[in-house]
Order: sequence, then C-alpha cells, then structure tokens
Amino acid sequence: MTKEKILTKNFLFSFLSILSSAMVMYMLMATITQYATEFGSTAMVAGLVSGIYVVGGMFSRLAAGRWLETRGWKQVGLAAAALHFVACCFYPFVSGMPMLILVRFIHGLGFGASSTAIMTIGMSVLPKSRFGEAAGYLMLGTTISVGLGPFIGGYVYDTFGAMGCFLCAIVISFLMGIFLFFVDLTGVETGQGANLPKDEGDSLLSKFIEPGSVPISMVTSLCGLGYVGVMSFYRIYAEQVDLVEAFSWFFLLYAALLVVSRPMAGKIQDRYGARYVCIPGITAQTVGLILLAVKPCVFTLILCALGCALGYGALSSACNVMACQAAPLSRRSYAVTTFYLCCDGAMGFGPALLGAVATAAGSYHVMYLAAAGMTLLALPLFLVIDRRRKQAEG
Repeated sequence: MTKEKILTKNFLFSFLSILSSAMVMYMLMATITQYATEFGSTAMVAGLVSGIYVVGGMFSRLAAGRWLETRGWKQVGLAAAALHFVACCFYPFVSGMPMLILVRFIHGLGFGASSTAIMTIGMSVLPKSRFGEAAGYLMLGTTISVGLGPFIGGYVYDTFGAMGCFLCAIVISFLMGIFLFFVDLTGVETGQGANLPKDEGDSLLSKFIEPGSVPISMVTSLCGLGYVGVMSFYRIYAEQVDLVEAFSWFFLLYAALLVVSRPMAGKIQDRYGARYVCIPGITAQTVGLILLAVKPCVFTLILCALGCALGYGALSSACNVMACQAAPLSRRSYAVTTFYLCCDGAMGFGPALLGAVATAAGSYHVMYLAAAGMTLLALPLFLVIDRRRKQAEG
C-alpha cells in the first residue's frame, strides 16, 4: 500500500506561514522583557509586557473559530495577517510603557486570529493515515522558531538594539502574509458557513470553543507554564548564574532536539498511543526544570533543554493532534481555537505569574522550582484523560 504524501505545495506554504508567525512571537517575547526593564519596570511588569501579546491573541481566538467557519479560512487569515503586520510597524514608535503594552495587545489580536487560521488550514491538508507524523512535521515550523527566534532576537538585540528586533519582526510578518496568500484551498476549505453543525446553537460555549478538546489542551497549557519561565526570563537568570554564553545556545539545542524528537513522537503516537509521548515528556521537563533551579550549570542546562524538548515541545504536537481528533472536521477550527486558547493562557499569564513568584521570593531559582511544579500537575490530568478515553473506546 502506497503511503499518502505529506510534502505538498499547500503543506509547504502552511509550514512557512507557521514558521514566520512563530518566529515573530518568540523573537520578541525573548527580548521584550529586557526592553521593558530599560523603562525601569519590575520583573512582574516586564512579564506582563511579554505576556499581553498572547492575551490579545486569546481574545481574537475566542471569535476566530466562528469567523473561520462563517467567513472563510483564507479571508480571515489574510485580514488577521494584515493586522499582525501593521502592529509590527508601530513598535519603532513606542515611547513608553503604556504605549508598548497597547501595541503588544493589538499585535496579539492579529497573531491569535492569523495563527488559528494558518493552523486550521495546515491541519486540514494532512494525510489521515499519517496524521500524527504529518502534524509533527508541520509543527516543526514552530519548533524551529522556538530555537531560532530567541537566538536571533538576542543576537540582533545585542548588536542593533531593540530597533533591529522590531525591523526584523516587520519583515518576517510581511512574509507570513505572502506565504498564506499562496496556499490553495480549492477542494479543502470548509468555511463560509457550509459545515456549521445545525445543533450548534444549543450551546453558547460551542459557538466559541470545542468543549471536548478542553481537557487535553489544558495538559499542554500546564507544560507551557513550565516552559515559559525559561523563555521569558532566561536572559536575566543567565546573568545571575553566570551562564550567559551557555544560555544563548539553549534554544538552538532545544530546537535541534525537537527536529529529531517531534516526528518520532508523531510516529510513536500513531502506532502506540499518546501516553507513550506525554508521560515521559511531562516527567522529563519536570526533572529538567528542577535541575536548572537547584544546580545551574552547562550540564543541567543541556538536560533542561532535552527535558523541555520531550516535554512542552513534543507534547504540544501530540496534544494538538488529540484535540483535533476529539472534534469532527466541521468543528476543526474550533478545536484548533480551543487548543491554542489554552496554550495562549499559559504564554500570556505565565510570565506575569512567574515574574510575581520571582519578585516575591527574590529569587529566580524559586521561580524555576514553581515552573517545575506547574509542569508536574499535567501528569495526573493526562492520566485521567487517557483512562477515560480508553473506557470510551472499550
């Protein structure tokens, strides 16, 4: 039997769109806290500046699922991509914290709707018999960005300052819209109201999210809370523990490990089930964060990168697949919205929450221990979900 083809033109342009969107997000998120501290802000306020971008994304995602199904996937995606680009153009003109927070929020609105549209389109072109594997390859766009975004952002910030980062964001966001424009949805798109369930009006909640996708999405959200501590505060923590040079390679190592592990995790999920990806991943990330907090050195930094790659990195792909499989095709955009809404909650509120822990404790070591505890909470939740899924199938 011939395997269904994964690499198609639609897959490629969807991949590049995801790559560009995530690159802007992670490049700015990794440097914006340091930029905010130049205005004299506390760690908590700097975390708010970092996370408000994703909070804006949460608001637009709430409506994105219905917009996509009633107005069409590509139309909504291109309109949101335009807002994303315009918001990037305002960063160079920021003159204070209130304006920075406003621009970050508006930028997040464009990010949330555009990334939901891109992922909905991308997931719809994947071969069903190789869905987990193909989703792993598709989400390598995010994987590469998680590594290159902070690395490039840090290099550009150190070399050209914040203005250099903003100019890079403008160029990359423009390319995102171009890539999305070239995706051909002939015979694929299900938007414009054609497939909205007739009984959807019975539930107000179902007009915005897919309720069945919430539990597994929360597993990723808890792991995201653990990972966001590394991403948002690594530059400050690195200076405290004298690991600036080593930390500059953390995200490249993380991305390299994910490039290898994520497609393998997809194959394992397709063949054996998600538990063989999620349980080891949650455990590995918890251990990695504890080691980084208790004994920060090059070796534990490497172990933490490995743990986060097996944890949040692989989990986000595995749980995204499970969230989509929990919904019919006509509700696919709602499932994607639900999944990323939960992830956005972690990325949006996580920096401020963990920043508050660091401020209260007066230590980033304690903050990373708190991040490890948040990650570990995902394990019992996943076990309950997995047990109920097996009971339903049996």
